[in-house]
Amino acid sequence: MILHIKNMVCDRCIMVVKQQIDNHNFLVSDISLGEVQFHPEPNEEQMQQIASSLKILGFEIIDKERDQLVEKIKNTVIKLVHHSDLTGVYQTLSSILAETLQMDYSYLSRVFSDHEDVTIEKFIIQQKIAKVKELLQYGELNMNEIAHMMGYSSNAHLSNQFKSITGLTPSQYKSIDKNDRKPLDKI
Repeated sequence: MILHIKNMVCDRCIMVVKQQIDNHNFLVSDISLGEVQFHPEPNEEQMQQIASSLKILGFEIIDKERDQLVEKIKNTVIKLVHHSDLTGVYQTLSSILAETLQMDYSYLSRVFSDHEDVTIEKFIIQQKIAKVKELLQYGELNMNEIAHMMGYSSNAHLSNQFKSITGLTPSQYKSIDKNDRKPLDKI
């Protein structure tokens, strides 16, 4: 059985969900962002127990196909932006998304926009800016290195996009002490 779970956005989420499934004495055979495959198949009462234990931790079981697709889109974007190096990626993220999910991009875009009230493109930009904020706070890379790593054509392109989203230039953001980063599941 494959269970689709909302708000699994990082390796720590995977670990926590796996522990919860294990606590209910089910064997996890495969787990990735947004999906858990386990045995044996739970009955209705066990499913409710699993759902409630996950809900306490901020996760949610997704039943509807369209909701599952939207979550797959989000998890694919998060994996690409936050867990990959976009240096040397010559395909657009939209074509990678279509190829990964094996669906027409215009269909994915329409479903996502209808469900989330934001386009996939804007969601990708939001995720990229969240990653850039993280990299700026670490202070280990300069803007040229960050722009290259995040797949931007230039430092100027990244700076313009950053300012349009945050209202600040990257250097202004870096000089501010407060941490206004949002968790990935809140973007």
